[in-house]
Amino acid sequence: MKPASTKETLHRYLRSARDALLWKLEAVPEYDARRPLTSTGTNLLGIVKHLATVELGYFGDTFGRPHGERLPWDGREPEPNEDMFASADETREEIIALYQRAAAHADATITELSIDDTGSVPWWPDDVNPVTLHWILVHMIAETNRHLGHADILREGIDGAIGHRPGVENLPDVEPGWWPAYVARVEEAARAATGFDPDATP
Repeated sequence: MKPASTKETLHRYLRSARDALLWKLEAVPEYDARRPLTSTGTNLLGIVKHLATVELGYFGDTFGRPHGERLPWDGREPEPNEDMFASADETREEIIALYQRAAAHADATITELSIDDTGSVPWWPDDVNPVTLHWILVHMIAETNRHLGHADILREGIDGAIGHRPGVENLPDVEPGWWPAYVARVEEAARAATGFDPDATP
């Protein structure tokens, strides 16, 4: 079997992260997919929307490959974090489809360009540009996995669903009831290390 090239390896990791991200949305009720789950409003569907627009930019604009997508803020300056949540008139299906089209556009760029081909990221400083496809692949893998980690935690908080990616749980094979006991053990270690007493008068 021929060893995978650097580009093929990086592309594989990006595709795996994309699949895992969409998996985190499966079977999530509509409200839970949209609602803010942190003090800064982070939400599952917004993560997907954000990463769709990011892929369009990095694998489209950077390499002079127009993506043809019409984004809500076209023709104006986007509002802060506008790409990080689903507006009331955007459906889950539309956002997922946008992410899939962005991925397909990115895949075409990755396939057609050499790992050392260069482009320019319009929103990065001049002293950073030009950039190679290699650089952008690494950047996009890091970006996607960072937000996938957010999605992991958000999904666990919604309904307790956990796992690394479809078909690969990557968690200990334990008996029912093991996790609550483990959490209690972690809490006990934290209290022992710090002397924290939840019943103490402040």
